[in-house]
Formats: sequence, structure tokens, C-alpha cells
Amino acid sequence: FSNQYTEEEARKLGVVGWVKNTSQGTVTGQVQGPEDKVNAMKSWLSKVGSPSSRIDRTNFSNEKEIPKLDFTGFSTRY
Repeated sequence: FSNQYTEEEARKLGVVGWVKNTSQGTVTGQVQGPEDKVNAMKSWLSKVGSPSSRIDRTNFSNEKEIPKLDFTGFSTRY
């Protein structure tokens, strides 16, 4: 994923968290926010991504309700 596009989309939607490209050519991360916003981000990650990304499949796990957000913004980790 292009980090710039992912961070931009997250900011637009108002979700927080992080994403990271792994050495296996996959992306891992955590997204937090209101359920509808998180779902919109998941949809974007599944179908759109950045212009240069190719999405074969997505797998979202460990979904749970949280009392407060752990992050203040959205970042890309390396």
C-alpha cells in the first residue's frame, strides 16, 4: 500500500491506528474508531487501496469494542 493514500483515507474517515507493509508483501495494522467508520476503512482497504496496490484477499481479525481509542492519529510503521 502507498502509505500516503492510506493515511489520507483514514484521516478523511476519522479513524485512528496504524498500518505496516510486511516483508511477505502483505499489510498488517490496527484501525480504531466508530464502527461505521471502521467498516468504511475496511471496505477501502479491501477494494480500493492505493493506485499501485494489488489486493488479493483481506483478512480482518480480533475485532472488539473498546472503551477508548489507543491512538490519536493514523500512521504508517516500518
